[in-house]
Amino acid sequence: MSADRSYHHGDLRAALISASFDLLAECGLQRFSVAAVARRLKVSSAAPYRHFPDRGHLLGAVSATAAHDLRAAIIAAADAAGTDPAARLAAVAGAYVRYVVRTGAGFHVIYAAELYKLPDEARREQTRALMATVLDLATATGAPSYQDVVLLAEATIAVAHGYTSLFADGFFARNSSTADEIAARAVQAARALITPSGQ
Repeated sequence: MSADRSYHHGDLRAALISASFDLLAECGLQRFSVAAVARRLKVSSAAPYRHFPDRGHLLGAVSATAAHDLRAAIIAAADAAGTDPAARLAAVAGAYVRYVVRTGAGFHVIYAAELYKLPDEARREQTRALMATVLDLATATGAPSYQDVVLLAEATIAVAHGYTSLFADGFFARNSSTADEIAARAVQAARALITPSGQ
């Protein structure tokens, strides 16, 4: 009996998505492939294609799941930060670092350019909801215009993604920093952008 027969069809789809996160966390987006996910699960190379016609559709399912889960993590972090709008927005950076270090699925995966033309409304709904949540948190800080809100959201995301990338590249290794420590630094840096000293 082949390994892929040990999965029921519904279970294999979920297992493929879960294994995709593991692969992204270990190898990154450039080395992500359907074949590599199949090898990780010890199923035949044909098995994933029963659920996903190609790499893009599998990555799209990962993107939708990541957008949903990251949004939930951001909401939880913002709520844990209390009622101060600046602290709630800065908490986005910490939530992002912790999530991406664990899953490998940051905005570079969620909003991967190759997915733009993928006809997947369910994924688009999740990605829109994620960005709307970040923009709502930025709006609550009292930014004077929508353009300022967008710039504030972008800056917060950029800080978070920057810390995550540097951590993944080993930049902080000499200090033996943990993901939680880097997340705390990202929050502090985001807070400095949101509320500069003297204001």
